[in-house]
Amino acid sequence: MGQHVRGLGAHLPRAPLDASQPGQEFGVSTEEVDVVVIGLGPGGEDAAGRLAEAGLAVVAVEAGLAGGECPFYACVPTKIMVRAAGLLEDARRVPGMAGTATVEPDWSVVADRLKNEATNDWDDASHVKALEDKGVTFVRGQGRLTGPREVTVGDRVFAARCGVLLNTGTAPAVPPIDGLDGTPYWTNRDAVKATAAPASLIILGGGFVGAELAQVFRRFGTAVTMIERGPRILAVEEPESSAMLADVFTREGIDVRCDTSIEAVSHDGKAFTVRTSGGDLTAEQVLVATGRRPNLKGLGLAAVGLDESARSVPVDEHLRAGDGLWAIGDITGKGAFTHMSMYQSAIAVRSILEQEGPPADYRAVPRVTFTDPEIGSVGITEAQAREQGLAVRTGSTRIADSSRGWIQKVDNDGFIKLVEDAEWGTLVGATVAGPAGGEILGLLTLAVKAEVPTATLRTMIYAYPTFHRALETALADLDS
Repeated sequence: MGQHVRGLGAHLPRAPLDASQPGQEFGVSTEEVDVVVIGLGPGGEDAAGRLAEAGLAVVAVEAGLAGGECPFYACVPTKIMVRAAGLLEDARRVPGMAGTATVEPDWSVVADRLKNEATNDWDDASHVKALEDKGVTFVRGQGRLTGPREVTVGDRVFAARCGVLLNTGTAPAVPPIDGLDGTPYWTNRDAVKATAAPASLIILGGGFVGAELAQVFRRFGTAVTMIERGPRILAVEEPESSAMLADVFTREGIDVRCDTSIEAVSHDGKAFTVRTSGGDLTAEQVLVATGRRPNLKGLGLAAVGLDESARSVPVDEHLRAGDGLWAIGDITGKGAFTHMSMYQSAIAVRSILEQEGPPADYRAVPRVTFTDPEIGSVGITEAQAREQGLAVRTGSTRIADSSRGWIQKVDNDGFIKLVEDAEWGTLVGATVAGPAGGEILGLLTLAVKAEVPTATLRTMIYAYPTFHRALETALADLDS
């Protein structure tokens, strides 16, 4: 009989253990539990805690840092960087508005805060303790599926009577550029750990990671060049967002180069040389921000009948990926956002506990690029709506033309764009680019999710003078 880890939740149905499965052979000790969670990003961490609090025996497996990318290398630390860079820029905007100001950037202050306040020197002890306090058994190591409802970590084998939850997330994708491998290039993880802002920086990639870090380091005095293979930066957003941000970047001194391919990268011990279709570029540092890859290699998907070469794990509306198998987060291909992982966690937990609840609904997924101005979007773009054959109407307005934009005077770049299904008279997408764009987005996310008629939105009372009041003008433009 296998070792029993914490009391089983007797109220849930049990799948019988199959002695023919790997790890259950004679002489191999199998530890019986209710659920094994592989990967402790925000969603996996949340799910493990919820399931343990519901009385299940839960084993949580993580090879890296418990908590995942978000608290240590992505959402939290990068927004601390964005906040610091924003304060510098606000100080530079004082002339002509409030007097004079002298700005002296000091990256060491940011580095100290990232190390000591945000990440505790990249130590996940507090995350592990929080899980254990809820009754979760934490196991450090690389978990892999070795059969249905079975996970092996090193020399330990766990049989999960209820099932297994996958939340292995993504890692920085590094393209096979000639010469790049072996050079001391950065990914977002290295940028967050930087103890000094480089004198010069070449960023490979024009997505949201590259955009946010380009502006951060430029505001701390770094000479920044951004190289994008496609025709525009932020390619997944509305073209208006790309054009606006490229204009802001150019004004701030960021060299944005689109339609540019990278042919080779070299490092001479002191500086990088990047050979591009537009000529050679040199810089102290190179940041690779060319996307993310799912952490599926070595997970053992074939052992449960799934394609090991796939870029995502297919799931149903309750996040089931198979019998006794669930998946959440980046690896489901529904959006690489912390809020998506947390949203899916709640649904998967209900499914595992066999509780009633609404299925996953991805019509109103919000996303925010934390540049200045912020770019917040929800739902689908105008192009996507037309591709789906919808009867599309759009309405837009410039933030600068609103009363709050005029009061702001500087830092008032941006716009609001609405995408309406004219047949039904409801919004299917929206973009808010401007000061507090991500905050204003909340109202529009609700409108898309709840299918609030645009006729109702027109009759609302919008506080004056606020940025979100500009929605009135954008709504009026739908009819023009």
